[in-house]
Amino acid sequence: MKLNLVSLAIILVFVVVFGLHAAKLPWTPAHIIGLSLAMPALLLLIIARLQLGGAFSVRAKASKLVTTGLYSRVRNPIYVFGSLFVAGLIIWFDKPWFLLFLFFLIPLQIVRSRKEAQVLEEKFGPAYLEYKQKTWF
Repeated sequence: MKLNLVSLAIILVFVVVFGLHAAKLPWTPAHIIGLSLAMPALLLLIIARLQLGGAFSVRAKASKLVTTGLYSRVRNPIYVFGSLFVAGLIIWFDKPWFLLFLFFLIPLQIVRSRKEAQVLEEKFGPAYLEYKQKTWF
C-alpha cells in the first residue's frame, strides 16, 4: 500500500505542475487533442496501478496473478495506458519528432511484457495460460 501512495503522490505532483503550466497556454487543437488522449489514459494508468497493488514490481516477478478490474481485459494495462499517455503528451507538445520516443518505448514494453508472461507462466501454469487466452496484450 505504501508504494501505491508514493506512486499516486508522484503522479499528483506531476499533474498539478503540468496543469499549472498548461493553464497559461492557448488552447490549440494539438493541446485539446493531446489532453483528450493523455488525461483518460493517465486516469486508467492510475487505476491499473492501484488494482495491481502489491503485485507491482519493477523487475518481472510473480507474487500474485491479478485478473480483476482492468486486468480482466488487458494483461498489461500499465504499458498500454502509459503509452497512450505519452502519445497524448507528444501531441500536446506538438513536436512530431518526439514520436521517436514511442519507437523505443513500445518495443521495450513488448519485450518486458514477454518476460513477465514467461515468469507468470512458470509460477501459475495453466491458470495464467487460461487468463492469457481471455485477455489482450
